[in-house]
Amino acid sequence: MTDRIARAALTRLFEPQDTVGRTLVGRLGAYAALRLATGAQPAHTLPDVTPEELAHALKRWAPRVPDLDPEKDLATIERLGGGFLIPGDEHWPAGLDDLPDAPFGLWYRGTIGDGIPDPSNCAALAGSRDCTSYGAAVTGDIAYSLAQRGICVIAGLAYGIDAHAHRAALAGSTGNGPATIAVLAGGLDRDYPSGNADLAATIRANGLTLSELPPGAAPTRHRFLQRNRIIAALAGVTCVVEARWRSGALNTAHHAETIARHIAAVPGSVHSANSAGCHRLLKEGGAALVTDADELTELLAS
Repeated sequence: MTDRIARAALTRLFEPQDTVGRTLVGRLGAYAALRLATGAQPAHTLPDVTPEELAHALKRWAPRVPDLDPEKDLATIERLGGGFLIPGDEHWPAGLDDLPDAPFGLWYRGTIGDGIPDPSNCAALAGSRDCTSYGAAVTGDIAYSLAQRGICVIAGLAYGIDAHAHRAALAGSTGNGPATIAVLAGGLDRDYPSGNADLAATIRANGLTLSELPPGAAPTRHRFLQRNRIIAALAGVTCVVEARWRSGALNTAHHAETIARHIAAVPGSVHSANSAGCHRLLKEGGAALVTDADELTELLAS
């Protein structure tokens, strides 16, 4: 079994936040970690995992072991016009290596020929699903102008700010490299939300949809939160355009801050609950105040 096949299997066996599984891979490598986790080799003492933690983890993983078929998953993604990247591959995004919990691999669909741009040439736009007309307009202006500059817009394909960011970036595309990349919280065999399936297909025509989860994996709340760290790592700056006080977009900004990426926020009306999270970032989170693509471009260059 190759390292690629082992890593493909691990994306189905381990959840992104599974610290025990991540420790096994760090200590043993992907292939040996997979053998231990599936019971193909006896469990043994590890410096960073207690016997109790390992026993609980093995019990947690056991129901998934019968469903492991990495060769089938790899064939599925190839049939969908995509592939599976692992560290060391030509197109593996170096920005992910800055994460303390980098993905075991990255599933993709779309146009990989130009690769995934360096974080210095990517900006993430995040915000409310129930955005206001103000948020939609500002997002559209910023994303279109970024794409016109050849800067790739990273977002999560969600309704609201994400969708407006993707559409505006596509409209502003210069045709040089991907205008926008969508990072999903589930398997790439089904676009989520389904209402944005046509948008996802358009993105893949000259860009990519990405996920650390294999085909068939369902999006869950925890997977959405874990997905946000990938968005943050792919971009040199994360800009929250519009967000409520406890919006998931703030989680993306937090991930960006922990890996020393720039964070920014767009101010809004003091009467708008949809801008309360942005104001929170500006007041407490150390975010840079931005109002247009020029200011985001300056952050990327700094």
